[in-house]
Amino acid sequence: MSTHVPIAIIGAGLGGLTAARVLHENGVDAAVFDLEASAGARTQGGMLDIHEESGQRALRAAGLFEDFRKIVHEGGEAMRLLGPDGTVHVEESGDVGRGRPEVDRGDLRELLLGSLPHGTVRWGRKVTGTRALDGGRHEVTFADGSSVTTDLLVGADGAWSRVRPLVSDAGPAYTGISFVETDLLEADLRHPRAAAVVGRGSLFCLGDHRALLAHRETDGSLHVYTALRTGEGWLDTIDFGDAAGAKTAVLRHFEGWDEDLRGLVADADGAPVPRLIHALPVGHRWPRVPGVTLLGDAAHLMSPFAGEGANLAMLDGAELALAIAAHPGDTEAALSAYEKDLFPRAKASAAASAAGLENMFGEHALERMTEFFTAGPGAA
Repeated sequence: MSTHVPIAIIGAGLGGLTAARVLHENGVDAAVFDLEASAGARTQGGMLDIHEESGQRALRAAGLFEDFRKIVHEGGEAMRLLGPDGTVHVEESGDVGRGRPEVDRGDLRELLLGSLPHGTVRWGRKVTGTRALDGGRHEVTFADGSSVTTDLLVGADGAWSRVRPLVSDAGPAYTGISFVETDLLEADLRHPRAAAVVGRGSLFCLGDHRALLAHRETDGSLHVYTALRTGEGWLDTIDFGDAAGAKTAVLRHFEGWDEDLRGLVADADGAPVPRLIHALPVGHRWPRVPGVTLLGDAAHLMSPFAGEGANLAMLDGAELALAIAAHPGDTEAALSAYEKDLFPRAKASAAASAAGLENMFGEHALERMTEFFTAGPGAA
């Protein structure tokens, strides 16, 4: 059975939820469809630094900035930059921030979800197909056999978007960086050496085209990203069903590194999780297609090495919603205005992310990042 909704947002990530919230604040109804079975179907995890010019701006448009301040991780802007031998090259206490307060991604998502009217998000709706109808309308079909038609279709469905093919043939490509993620639970109590090396906020340790990256989460755990510049097939050579063997295989690439740094992997709780880092082409754009647009990773997937992804997704959502509210009854004018600003904004951030990747995994990475973090206020 098919139903009709004026605005259908595919994806209940931060960008899609921000769009729905700002639309609601401006008296415009939207429905959000997400493949997860419920809001708590999986842990969101990870810390985000919310930038003043993008993520915070979106939260102000959503009327949620004061509530956001209540969930900020105090001291989370602390940062340590180390060399492979454990030498500290840069250390910031976090007491004086850079305008990028840290927040738990799950807490931020809960804030956005809680701000929406009941029933806005339709869970358990995995998209299996999209097609254009007449007059700029579209139909979306779901794995449960249901479908919706809509006057405005918004693809907020991430890297492997099912909406993107309606406007673009582009797809994500491997960036050359592979992650293996690990966690150390109750770090201060159970892993005091790891807790000390990470500190209160984030850790960067760089050398020889590889890195150990970590941050402290609000529950007292440490989340660690072991990152290598390597071929796309490297992760396939590791049996991640064997946690101990997987750790050993990863640590072979960190021979000679400080033992406390190696302990971030060796002493981790649970099984390591592999992840390839993909990106869309820098400057990805599409021609104006009636009745459909993209936001967030669906529009401009980039590597995480400028910290822009979540921030841009939220700003995209807010800017799209504001454009819709500013052009009542004229969807095409709204989408044209939104995309006019979206494309150059996304291109600049994607370029910065690509440059950040080269800085962190190219030659002289430690020296480059030391200079980056010590260049003065606003440098990071």
